[in-house]
Amino acid sequence: MASDRDWENGKGLLGIDDPAEWDAAWERGESRLGTAAIGLALQCSLEEASPRIVRATQLPHPEQRGYAFTAVGTAARLNRELTPELYAVLRVEGPKGLAEDAINDTLTFVPFRKLPLWFKWRWVHATLRNKVEGWWLRSADAVGEAWRAGRGRRS
Repeated sequence: MASDRDWENGKGLLGIDDPAEWDAAWERGESRLGTAAIGLALQCSLEEASPRIVRATQLPHPEQRGYAFTAVGTAARLNRELTPELYAVLRVEGPKGLAEDAINDTLTFVPFRKLPLWFKWRWVHATLRNKVEGWWLRSADAVGEAWRAGRGRRS
C-alpha cells in the first residue's frame, strides 16, 4: 500500500510505478490492480502501461475494472492517443458501460485524425447529439420565458 511519503516522492498509486512491479502484483493476485493501473498511466509511457491497463480492464471486481477504465481515460488525456489494444477494449465495453467516461475522455483529448474509423463515427454521433440537445434546451428555455412573460402581463 502506498504511503504519504510515496506520494511525495512521485511514486504511483499503491506504490507501484514500475511495470515490472505491476506484473509481479498481477501474479500475486493483488486486489487493487485497477487502481494501480491509474498510477501506471500517470507514470509510464503509453507503450509500457497499455498491456497492463488492458489486463486490468478484465479484472473480476467491477470497481477495479472501473478504475482500469479511468486509467484508459487518463492515458488518452496525457498522451493524446491510445494503442490499438486500448481502443479495442473501449469498443468491446461500449459507451453505456464502465467505459463511458474513458470514451468521452478519448473523444475530448485525442485528435479526430488519430481516432480509428469506428471511433470517428462515435465522435460524429456524440457531436450531433450534443448539438441537438443544446438546440432543444435553448428552445425550451425560450418557450418557458415567453410563457412566463405572457402570464405575467395578465396578472
